[in-house]
Amino acid sequence: MTSDVRDTAVKDAARHEARLLWAGNRGLFALLAAARHTGPIARVPKLGWVVTDPVLARRVLNDHATFTMDGEGGVGHLWTQLFGPEMAQFFGGARHAEVRTRARDLFTEDGARSLVERSQGPWYAELARRLAGGETIDVADATRVLAGRLVSDLLGLPTDRDDDAFRAVFAAGERLAGLAMGTTASTELDPEVVERAREIVAEITSGVDAAYRAAGAGTILGRCREMDLGLPLARGLATLLAIAGTETGASGTSRTVALLHDTGQQHALLRDPGLMENAVREGLRVSTPAPVIGRHVARDAEVEGQRLRAGERILLLTYLATTGVGPFDIRREYVPETRQLWFGGGRHLCLGAAVARLQITRMLETLHSTGRPYRVVSRRAARRVLVPTYASLRIETHD
Repeated sequence: MTSDVRDTAVKDAARHEARLLWAGNRGLFALLAAARHTGPIARVPKLGWVVTDPVLARRVLNDHATFTMDGEGGVGHLWTQLFGPEMAQFFGGARHAEVRTRARDLFTEDGARSLVERSQGPWYAELARRLAGGETIDVADATRVLAGRLVSDLLGLPTDRDDDAFRAVFAAGERLAGLAMGTTASTELDPEVVERAREIVAEITSGVDAAYRAAGAGTILGRCREMDLGLPLARGLATLLAIAGTETGASGTSRTVALLHDTGQQHALLRDPGLMENAVREGLRVSTPAPVIGRHVARDAEVEGQRLRAGERILLLTYLATTGVGPFDIRREYVPETRQLWFGGGRHLCLGAAVARLQITRMLETLHSTGRPYRVVSRRAARRVLVPTYASLRIETHD
């Protein structure tokens, strides 16, 4: 590939990513565009402080006493309005550390591999069979079904259902996440929004009560029961997992598939499968499925010469912090400054990071299982969603 062709491919990939951001959330698109010129930290009227530097963002995420998830600006504030003060205590208290400790073995590299193969393995095999037979498959749709299956397995909910049931699980999570689209300026929800959110939560958690009583020790709900967390908190955790385990994973997977195609770098991956780890890491870095992380300023603090006051909010623009390194490049070495910032940081670092990486790996392995490259036949961006993604990404293999 000549340098001109390579440059054109990189620009095409960037345009497709920009379209996803624009279609998904125009307010987010505008914020990211404006913040490219603000410097590492700046105060934006009506929004609060915004951070675009990866090292500074990590410092904020690691300072749990100053920057909290509870209170205006933190995601814990949203969940507290839906599930009550017990949820606030969970995000900021010892129970959070206890749950993570008790569930950690489910999310190790071995635990992730077991979970993914058990819940998704047969469907990857079916996708590979269809591709080998010359069929066109919709990667975006497949990621939604697979995400629904994985979350149901992890929670201990019924898994002997057809694909439409898991599409419904994903769609409900997407609707709930979509209600948070207007919270960039404030995480205080209107009563009407809270009521709609609780209706969706009831739909998502309809099987949680039964699973809480019967789920095995290898599931999140089973661990909740063993710890005597109680049903209300278990429902909150199940809802949180349903969104975290579906929205971001599906987005990262389909966008990585598209990035490899659009930049032409899938050919390098086909020639050298040893680049897989780099490809997955780069896909997550460039797509950054959680493009913004909010925190509440709990006490006065000085950050890079700026004086932050208690009660203010701070937005970590992780999309800019990670993509500032450069365009998608599967030969890029590990960048210490970003260090998986797309999974958050500190004690709230995404527990399912290994699961997310493995899901992307398995999808890429499946698409290359024929030994031939794939091409995108058609694509359509998802509209008005919290996490930018594809509504449809249809591919087929070719010689």
